[in-house]
Amino acid sequence: MEIKKDLKYTKSHEWLKVEGERVRIGITSYAQEKMTDIVYVELPEVGKEVKKGDELGVLESVKSVSEFYSPVTGKVADVNKNLENSPDLINSSPYDDGWLVIIEAKDKTEINNFLNAEEYEKQISETA
Repeated sequence: MEIKKDLKYTKSHEWLKVEGERVRIGITSYAQEKMTDIVYVELPEVGKEVKKGDELGVLESVKSVSEFYSPVTGKVADVNKNLENSPDLINSSPYDDGWLVIIEAKDKTEINNFLNAEEYEKQISETA
């Protein structure tokens, strides 16, 4: 299981990569391993206004259905359209090709409240 050092993490297993005013979001390697093979992804509409904690979409695997949430307040700037035909990209490349959405963050200070790689790794080891 991979945990990238240059990302931030939520307790609900989303990762965040800050790209200027935008925040790229996906689910962690740990989360996709727990879900097993992802077969369907429901993504939000581009332009949708979201608040921190709002549901962004749904991931369906052969094992379960899980919602994913916005870790920041802002507007959906982009979604990964490749996931419509290839939801398995989340399993094969959760940090690169399998990203979910990009949010234009209204308040980037919200990002300071997330876990770094070491803290996230500790959280996972405590739940395993």
